[in-house]
Amino acid sequence: MRRSSDLDEVCYPFIHESGPLCDFEVITDELCGNIGAAISGSPADCKDIREDLAMLQPLAFHLNGSLRGRLAVTEEDLDCAKQRLADYRDEAAGRAAGFVLPRGEMPVPFLNLSRSGAKKAIRQMVRIEESGHEVPDVLPRFCNILCNLFFAMILVINQRRNTTEVAFVSKSYGPRTRSD
Repeated sequence: MRRSSDLDEVCYPFIHESGPLCDFEVITDELCGNIGAAISGSPADCKDIREDLAMLQPLAFHLNGSLRGRLAVTEEDLDCAKQRLADYRDEAAGRAAGFVLPRGEMPVPFLNLSRSGAKKAIRQMVRIEESGHEVPDVLPRFCNILCNLFFAMILVINQRRNTTEVAFVSKSYGPRTRSD
């Protein structure tokens, strides 16, 4: 497949690459869009979360370009995100002791999609590294923090709204019963 010479028919200059780098950029583009949707879907009871997401959203695009271009995610960015993670974890202490089903009203669905997007980005960085391209360790560390931060935000939102998380009990990994 070749790139069209008509720029109206080209959504992204690298879209026809066969390596894993463009896939990473598409994944982080989606992550940035889901963060934006979470911002847009955040009502008044989520003002602090909306502000934090507005700070994180540009970092998702910095993450996007940090493998093909210059590294644009810093240790300071990680420290800031980790501090917000600690703050949200403190606020939601004791909320979820295990796996929960991803449910809740806006912006929770988009935070769950963002959480999943951060995981996809990590998995894609594994593939990129396997292909011989160096991945600075700050990038997967940042994505792991994002994943945990989005989950902590979800717990805080649900707590503020008196919404109880629905526990997920795995039939695959849970304790065995006599009928197993």
